[in-house]
Amino acid sequence: MVERSADWFKQARRDLENALHELRGGYYEWSCFLSQQAAEKAVKSVFQKLGVEAFGRSVSGLLENLPENLRPSEELLDMAKELDKAYIPTRYPNAHPRGAPYELYTKKEAERLIEYAERILKFCEDLLRKI
Repeated sequence: MVERSADWFKQARRDLENALHELRGGYYEWSCFLSQQAAEKAVKSVFQKLGVEAFGRSVSGLLENLPENLRPSEELLDMAKELDKAYIPTRYPNAHPRGAPYELYTKKEAERLIEYAERILKFCEDLLRKI
């Protein structure tokens, strides 16, 4: 496997920048989704650096599958669990009992998920420096 952790992390940063852009534009559902994507790709960059293929879309699941000495705090895992909830419902109307996703996500929620993604990116960036 070719080691491409830098590419994964650069894309994670780009997704986070786009989440901020979508927040400013009022596209809160996309901001939430892109925050999840940024966190997922950041964690996958760590797996790349370790030379391990990472599968799945769950940020919390990926973090929990890191080697024990690299795992984050419970607080960060809780943030990841909230980000996980933005993977499908932000994009599909049938994930909700009513309404289109854009009608259901708020600025406050988007801001919170951006903050969580930023924290996970920082955690991963620190790990990448150690590995």
